[in-house]
Amino acid sequence: MGLFSFLTREIAIDLGTANTVIIHNDKVVVDEPSIVAIDRATQKIIAVGKKAMLMHGKTHENIKTIRPLRDGVIADFHAAEHMIREMIKMITPKKSLFPPSLKMVICIPSGITEVEERAVRDSAEQSGAKEVRLIHEPMAAAIGIGIDVLEPTGNMIIDIGGGTTEVAVIALGGIVCNKSIRIAGDDFNADIEEYMRKQHNIHIGERTAEKIKIEVGAAMTEIDNPPDDYAVHGRDMLTGIPKEITVNYAEIAHALDKSITKIETAVLNALELTPPELAADIYRTGIYLAGGGSLLRGLDKRISIKTKLPVHIAEDPLRAVARGTGIALKNFDKFTFLIK
Repeated sequence: MGLFSFLTREIAIDLGTANTVIIHNDKVVVDEPSIVAIDRATQKIIAVGKKAMLMHGKTHENIKTIRPLRDGVIADFHAAEHMIREMIKMITPKKSLFPPSLKMVICIPSGITEVEERAVRDSAEQSGAKEVRLIHEPMAAAIGIGIDVLEPTGNMIIDIGGGTTEVAVIALGGIVCNKSIRIAGDDFNADIEEYMRKQHNIHIGERTAEKIKIEVGAAMTEIDNPPDDYAVHGRDMLTGIPKEITVNYAEIAHALDKSITKIETAVLNALELTPPELAADIYRTGIYLAGGGSLLRGLDKRISIKTKLPVHIAEDPLRAVARGTGIALKNFDKFTFLIK
Protein backbone atom coordinates (compact mmCIF):
# COMPACT_ATOMS: atom_id res chain seq x y z
CA MET A 1 0.00 0.00 0.00
CA GLY A 2 1.47 3.33 -1.04
CA LEU A 3 1.30 6.47 1.03
CA PHE A 4 -1.33 7.99 -1.24
CA SER A 5 -3.26 4.78 -1.96
CA PHE A 6 -6.31 6.24 -0.17
CA LEU A 7 -6.42 8.87 -2.92
CA THR A 8 -6.92 6.18 -5.58
CA ARG A 9 -10.25 4.46 -5.91
CA GLU A 10 -10.46 1.30 -7.98
CA ILE A 11 -13.84 0.52 -9.51
CA ALA A 12 -15.12 -2.08 -11.95
CA ILE A 13 -17.98 -1.08 -14.25
CA ASP A 14 -20.30 -3.27 -16.27
CA LEU A 15 -21.58 -0.59 -18.63
CA GLY A 16 -24.65 -2.32 -19.99
CA THR A 17 -27.35 -1.31 -22.47
CA ALA A 18 -30.07 -2.02 -19.89
CA ASN A 19 -28.27 -1.79 -16.52
CA THR A 20 -24.99 -0.41 -15.22
CA VAL A 21 -23.35 -2.17 -12.28
CA ILE A 22 -20.41 -0.71 -10.37
CA ILE A 23 -18.26 -2.81 -8.04
CA HIS A 24 -15.99 -1.25 -5.43
CA ASN A 25 -14.09 -3.20 -2.75
CA ASP A 26 -15.67 -6.50 -3.93
CA LYS A 27 -19.16 -5.15 -3.29
CA VAL A 28 -21.88 -4.10 -5.74
CA VAL A 29 -22.29 -0.44 -4.81
CA VAL A 30 -24.42 0.71 -7.77
CA ASP A 31 -26.92 -1.31 -9.78
CA GLU A 32 -29.07 1.08 -11.79
CA PRO A 33 -30.84 1.15 -15.18
CA SER A 34 -28.68 2.79 -17.88
CA ILE A 35 -30.91 5.79 -18.48
CA VAL A 36 -30.81 9.55 -17.89
CA ALA A 37 -33.52 12.23 -17.87
CA ILE A 38 -32.50 15.59 -19.34
CA ASP A 39 -34.12 19.03 -19.31
CA ARG A 40 -34.45 19.97 -23.01
CA ALA A 41 -34.10 23.72 -22.39
CA THR A 42 -31.01 23.76 -20.16
CA GLN A 43 -29.55 20.35 -21.14
CA LYS A 44 -29.13 19.67 -17.40
CA ILE A 45 -29.38 16.13 -16.05
CA ILE A 46 -32.53 15.83 -13.93
CA ALA A 47 -32.30 12.17 -12.93
CA VAL A 48 -30.16 9.07 -13.49
CA GLY A 49 -30.90 5.37 -13.08
CA LYS A 50 -34.04 4.22 -11.26
CA LYS A 51 -35.45 7.77 -10.95
CA ALA A 52 -35.03 8.37 -14.68
CA MET A 53 -36.52 4.93 -15.43
CA LEU A 54 -39.72 5.92 -13.59
CA MET A 55 -40.00 8.88 -16.00
CA HIS A 56 -39.36 6.78 -19.13
CA GLY A 57 -42.34 6.91 -21.47
CA LYS A 58 -44.16 9.39 -19.22
CA THR A 59 -42.35 12.67 -19.97
CA HIS A 60 -43.72 16.00 -21.22
CA GLU A 61 -42.04 18.11 -23.91
CA ASN A 62 -39.54 19.78 -21.54
CA ILE A 63 -38.02 16.50 -20.37
CA LYS A 64 -36.56 13.70 -22.43
CA THR A 65 -35.23 10.35 -21.28
CA ILE A 66 -32.16 8.99 -23.04
CA ARG A 67 -30.62 5.55 -22.96
CA PRO A 68 -26.98 6.43 -23.74
CA LEU A 69 -26.09 2.90 -24.86
CA ARG A 70 -27.55 1.08 -27.83
CA ASP A 71 -26.50 -2.44 -28.81
CA GLY A 72 -23.83 -2.47 -26.12
CA VAL A 73 -22.06 0.65 -27.42
CA ILE A 74 -22.29 4.35 -26.62
CA ALA A 75 -24.87 6.07 -28.82
CA ASP A 76 -25.02 9.39 -26.95
CA PHE A 77 -21.59 10.52 -25.76
CA HIS A 78 -22.80 13.51 -23.69
CA ALA A 79 -25.46 11.50 -21.84
CA ALA A 80 -23.09 8.54 -21.26
CA GLU A 81 -20.44 10.77 -19.70
CA HIS A 82 -23.00 12.36 -17.34
CA MET A 83 -24.49 8.99 -16.47
CA ILE A 84 -21.10 7.50 -15.52
CA ARG A 85 -20.23 10.63 -13.52
CA GLU A 86 -23.53 10.59 -11.58
CA MET A 87 -23.30 6.87 -10.88
CA ILE A 88 -19.76 7.23 -9.54
CA LYS A 89 -21.08 9.93 -7.19
CA MET A 90 -23.54 7.37 -5.82
CA ILE A 91 -20.61 5.33 -4.43
CA THR A 92 -19.77 7.99 -1.82
CA PRO A 93 -22.49 10.62 -1.55
CA LYS A 94 -20.47 12.91 0.74
CA LYS A 95 -17.97 15.28 -0.89
CA SER A 96 -14.32 14.87 0.08
CA LEU A 97 -11.66 17.54 0.22
CA PHE A 98 -9.40 15.59 -2.15
CA PRO A 99 -11.51 13.75 -4.75
CA PRO A 100 -9.82 10.37 -5.30
CA SER A 101 -8.29 9.59 -8.67
CA LEU A 102 -10.22 6.77 -10.30
CA LYS A 103 -8.80 3.60 -11.78
CA MET A 104 -11.50 1.85 -13.80
CA VAL A 105 -11.91 -1.48 -15.52
CA ILE A 106 -14.90 -1.39 -17.89
CA CYS A 107 -16.23 -4.34 -19.83
CA ILE A 108 -17.12 -4.00 -23.50
CA PRO A 109 -18.72 -6.30 -26.11
CA SER A 110 -16.23 -8.48 -27.98
CA GLY A 111 -17.58 -7.40 -31.38
CA ILE A 112 -16.93 -3.71 -30.72
CA THR A 113 -15.06 -1.53 -33.25
CA GLU A 114 -12.03 0.63 -32.34
CA VAL A 115 -14.11 3.80 -32.69
CA GLU A 116 -16.74 2.46 -30.28
CA GLU A 117 -13.99 1.36 -27.91
CA ARG A 118 -12.53 4.85 -28.00
CA ALA A 119 -15.94 6.33 -27.12
CA VAL A 120 -16.11 4.17 -23.96
CA ARG A 121 -12.58 5.21 -22.97
CA ASP A 122 -13.25 8.91 -23.62
CA SER A 123 -16.55 8.86 -21.69
CA ALA A 124 -14.81 7.32 -18.68
CA GLU A 125 -11.93 9.80 -18.87
CA GLN A 126 -14.33 12.74 -19.18
CA SER A 127 -16.15 11.52 -16.07
CA GLY A 128 -12.92 11.73 -14.06
CA ALA A 129 -11.02 8.48 -14.56
CA LYS A 130 -7.22 8.74 -14.49
CA GLU A 131 -6.68 5.21 -15.75
CA VAL A 132 -9.14 3.24 -17.87
CA ARG A 133 -8.75 -0.41 -18.84
CA LEU A 134 -11.16 -2.48 -20.91
CA ILE A 135 -12.05 -6.17 -20.72
CA HIS A 136 -14.27 -8.14 -23.09
CA GLU A 137 -17.68 -9.16 -21.75
CA PRO A 138 -17.48 -12.95 -22.42
CA MET A 139 -14.10 -13.04 -20.64
CA ALA A 140 -15.50 -11.07 -17.68
CA ALA A 141 -18.56 -13.37 -17.61
CA ALA A 142 -16.35 -16.48 -17.56
CA ILE A 143 -14.29 -15.10 -14.67
CA GLY A 144 -17.50 -14.12 -12.86
CA ILE A 145 -19.01 -17.60 -13.28
CA GLY A 146 -15.91 -19.04 -11.61
CA ILE A 147 -14.20 -20.64 -14.62
CA ASP A 148 -10.40 -20.72 -14.53
CA VAL A 149 -9.86 -18.91 -17.82
CA LEU A 150 -6.08 -19.39 -17.76
CA GLU A 151 -6.35 -23.20 -18.02
CA PRO A 152 -5.74 -24.93 -21.38
CA THR A 153 -9.40 -26.05 -21.40
CA GLY A 154 -12.09 -24.82 -23.75
CA ASN A 155 -15.21 -23.22 -22.28
CA MET A 156 -18.12 -21.73 -24.18
CA ILE A 157 -19.88 -18.67 -22.74
CA ILE A 158 -23.13 -17.16 -24.00
CA ASP A 159 -23.73 -13.70 -22.53
CA ILE A 160 -27.20 -12.39 -23.40
CA GLY A 161 -27.37 -8.75 -22.33
CA GLY A 162 -29.68 -5.87 -23.18
CA GLY A 163 -28.12 -4.88 -26.51
CA THR A 164 -25.82 -7.71 -27.60
CA THR A 165 -25.49 -11.47 -27.34
CA GLU A 166 -21.89 -12.59 -27.07
CA VAL A 167 -20.96 -16.18 -27.83
CA ALA A 168 -17.31 -16.97 -27.16
CA VAL A 169 -15.01 -19.92 -26.72
CA ILE A 170 -12.34 -19.18 -24.13
CA ALA A 171 -9.06 -21.01 -23.45
CA LEU A 172 -5.63 -20.05 -22.06
CA GLY A 173 -6.83 -16.61 -21.02
CA GLY A 174 -7.98 -15.58 -24.49
CA ILE A 175 -11.01 -15.63 -26.76
CA VAL A 176 -10.37 -18.32 -29.39
CA CYS A 177 -13.47 -17.63 -31.44
CA ASN A 178 -16.45 -15.42 -30.85
CA LYS A 179 -19.71 -14.36 -32.41
CA SER A 180 -21.29 -11.10 -31.33
CA ILE A 181 -24.80 -10.35 -32.55
CA ARG A 182 -26.97 -7.33 -31.84
CA ILE A 183 -29.99 -9.37 -30.84
CA ALA A 184 -30.71 -9.42 -27.10
CA GLY A 185 -33.07 -8.23 -24.35
CA ASP A 186 -34.08 -5.00 -26.14
CA ASP A 187 -35.07 -6.99 -29.22
CA PHE A 188 -37.16 -9.33 -27.06
CA ASN A 189 -39.02 -6.25 -25.75
CA ALA A 190 -39.55 -4.94 -29.31
CA ASP A 191 -40.87 -8.39 -30.37
CA ILE A 192 -43.38 -8.35 -27.49
CA GLU A 193 -44.54 -4.81 -28.41
CA GLU A 194 -45.03 -5.85 -32.04
CA TYR A 195 -46.88 -9.04 -31.06
CA MET A 196 -49.28 -7.07 -28.82
CA ARG A 197 -49.98 -4.64 -31.67
CA LYS A 198 -50.61 -7.31 -34.29
CA GLN A 199 -52.40 -9.97 -32.24
CA HIS A 200 -54.29 -7.97 -29.64
CA ASN A 201 -54.58 -4.49 -31.23
CA ILE A 202 -53.09 -3.00 -28.08
CA HIS A 203 -50.32 -0.43 -27.93
CA ILE A 204 -47.86 -0.92 -25.04
CA GLY A 205 -44.65 0.88 -24.06
CA GLU A 206 -41.11 -0.38 -23.62
CA ARG A 207 -41.43 -0.63 -19.83
CA THR A 208 -44.60 -2.72 -20.06
CA ALA A 209 -42.95 -5.03 -22.63
CA GLU A 210 -40.01 -5.49 -20.24
CA LYS A 211 -42.47 -6.36 -17.42
CA ILE A 212 -44.25 -8.92 -19.60
CA LYS A 213 -40.89 -10.50 -20.49
CA ILE A 214 -39.97 -10.81 -16.79
CA GLU A 215 -43.38 -12.07 -15.64
CA VAL A 216 -44.33 -14.50 -18.42
CA GLY A 217 -41.37 -14.53 -20.86
CA ALA A 218 -40.42 -17.99 -22.13
CA ALA A 219 -38.31 -19.51 -24.89
CA MET A 220 -40.46 -22.63 -25.38
CA THR A 221 -44.20 -23.27 -25.52
CA GLU A 222 -43.83 -26.23 -23.14
CA ILE A 223 -41.90 -25.58 -19.94
CA ASP A 224 -41.81 -26.95 -16.39
CA ASN A 225 -43.45 -24.74 -13.73
CA PRO A 226 -45.21 -22.36 -16.15
CA PRO A 227 -45.93 -18.86 -14.78
CA ASP A 228 -49.47 -17.57 -14.21
CA ASP A 229 -51.16 -15.53 -16.94
CA TYR A 230 -50.36 -11.83 -16.81
CA ALA A 231 -52.73 -8.87 -17.14
CA VAL A 232 -51.43 -6.27 -19.60
CA HIS A 233 -52.65 -2.67 -19.70
CA GLY A 234 -52.27 -0.52 -22.78
CA ARG A 235 -54.08 1.59 -25.34
CA ASP A 236 -56.61 0.04 -27.69
CA MET A 237 -55.45 0.84 -31.22
CA LEU A 238 -58.99 1.00 -32.65
CA THR A 239 -60.80 3.06 -30.01
CA GLY A 240 -57.81 4.78 -28.33
CA ILE A 241 -59.24 3.83 -24.92
CA PRO A 242 -57.00 2.17 -22.28
CA LYS A 243 -57.83 -1.53 -21.87
CA GLU A 244 -56.64 -4.73 -20.20
CA ILE A 245 -55.89 -8.08 -21.81
CA THR A 246 -54.41 -11.30 -20.42
CA VAL A 247 -51.41 -13.04 -21.98
CA ASN A 248 -49.80 -16.40 -21.22
CA TYR A 249 -46.23 -17.63 -21.52
CA ALA A 250 -46.91 -19.68 -24.68
CA GLU A 251 -47.93 -16.53 -26.58
CA ILE A 252 -44.75 -14.74 -25.51
CA ALA A 253 -42.64 -17.79 -26.46
CA HIS A 254 -44.23 -17.57 -29.92
CA ALA A 255 -43.47 -13.81 -30.10
CA LEU A 256 -39.80 -14.29 -29.14
CA ASP A 257 -39.18 -17.32 -31.36
CA LYS A 258 -37.61 -15.39 -34.26
CA SER A 259 -35.00 -13.61 -32.11
CA ILE A 260 -34.12 -16.74 -30.13
CA THR A 261 -33.59 -18.64 -33.40
CA LYS A 262 -30.98 -15.99 -34.38
CA ILE A 263 -29.18 -16.54 -31.04
CA GLU A 264 -29.20 -20.32 -31.66
CA THR A 265 -27.70 -19.74 -35.13
CA ALA A 266 -24.91 -17.61 -33.58
CA VAL A 267 -24.16 -20.41 -31.08
CA LEU A 268 -23.97 -22.98 -33.89
CA ASN A 269 -21.72 -20.65 -35.94
CA ALA A 270 -19.34 -20.25 -33.00
CA LEU A 271 -19.26 -24.04 -32.50
CA GLU A 272 -18.40 -24.47 -36.21
CA LEU A 273 -15.40 -22.14 -35.80
CA THR A 274 -14.14 -23.94 -32.68
CA PRO A 275 -10.89 -25.96 -33.08
CA PRO A 276 -11.52 -29.71 -32.63
CA GLU A 277 -9.54 -30.08 -29.38
CA LEU A 278 -11.55 -27.29 -27.76
CA ALA A 279 -14.78 -28.74 -29.17
CA ALA A 280 -13.95 -31.95 -27.29
CA ASP A 281 -13.59 -29.91 -24.07
CA ILE A 282 -16.92 -28.15 -24.64
CA TYR A 283 -18.59 -31.54 -25.10
CA ARG A 284 -17.45 -32.41 -21.56
CA THR A 285 -17.94 -29.02 -19.86
CA GLY A 286 -21.05 -27.85 -21.71
CA ILE A 287 -22.16 -24.28 -22.37
CA TYR A 288 -22.45 -21.52 -19.74
CA LEU A 289 -25.22 -18.90 -19.90
CA ALA A 290 -24.85 -15.44 -18.35
CA GLY A 291 -26.55 -12.06 -18.65
CA GLY A 292 -30.16 -11.06 -17.98
CA GLY A 293 -31.42 -12.82 -21.12
CA SER A 294 -30.42 -16.21 -19.71
CA LEU A 295 -33.22 -15.83 -17.12
CA LEU A 296 -35.78 -16.38 -19.89
CA ARG A 297 -37.71 -19.52 -18.91
CA GLY A 298 -36.71 -22.60 -20.91
CA LEU A 299 -33.88 -20.90 -22.84
CA ASP A 300 -31.22 -23.24 -21.39
CA LYS A 301 -33.33 -26.28 -22.36
CA ARG A 302 -33.94 -24.93 -25.87
CA ILE A 303 -30.22 -24.30 -26.53
CA SER A 304 -29.43 -27.72 -25.04
CA ILE A 305 -31.88 -29.43 -27.43
CA LYS A 306 -30.44 -27.50 -30.40
CA THR A 307 -26.75 -28.17 -29.61
CA LYS A 308 -27.18 -31.55 -27.82
CA LEU A 309 -24.83 -30.19 -25.12
CA PRO A 310 -25.43 -29.58 -21.40
CA VAL A 311 -26.26 -25.92 -20.65
CA HIS A 312 -25.58 -24.35 -17.24
CA ILE A 313 -26.98 -21.00 -16.08
CA ALA A 314 -24.60 -18.91 -13.96
CA GLU A 315 -25.71 -18.11 -10.45
CA ASP A 316 -26.95 -14.51 -10.37
CA PRO A 317 -26.47 -14.22 -14.17
CA LEU A 318 -27.37 -10.51 -14.16
CA ARG A 319 -24.20 -9.69 -12.23
CA ALA A 320 -21.83 -12.36 -13.57
CA VAL A 321 -20.10 -9.91 -15.94
CA ALA A 322 -19.78 -7.22 -13.25
CA ARG A 323 -18.44 -9.79 -10.77
CA GLY A 324 -15.85 -10.98 -13.29
CA THR A 325 -14.79 -7.39 -14.00
CA GLY A 326 -14.36 -6.87 -10.25
CA ILE A 327 -12.22 -10.01 -9.92
CA ALA A 328 -10.10 -8.93 -12.92
CA LEU A 329 -9.57 -5.53 -11.26
CA LYS A 330 -8.59 -7.14 -7.94
CA ASN A 331 -6.15 -9.59 -9.59
CA PHE A 332 -4.86 -6.99 -12.00
CA ASP A 333 -1.35 -8.51 -12.32
CA LYS A 334 -2.66 -12.02 -12.95
CA PHE A 335 -5.07 -10.89 -15.69
CA THR A 336 -2.93 -8.08 -17.19
CA PHE A 337 -2.98 -9.56 -20.68
CA LEU A 338 -6.79 -9.89 -20.62
CA ILE A 339 -7.24 -6.21 -19.87
CA LYS A 340 -6.30 -3.62 -22.46
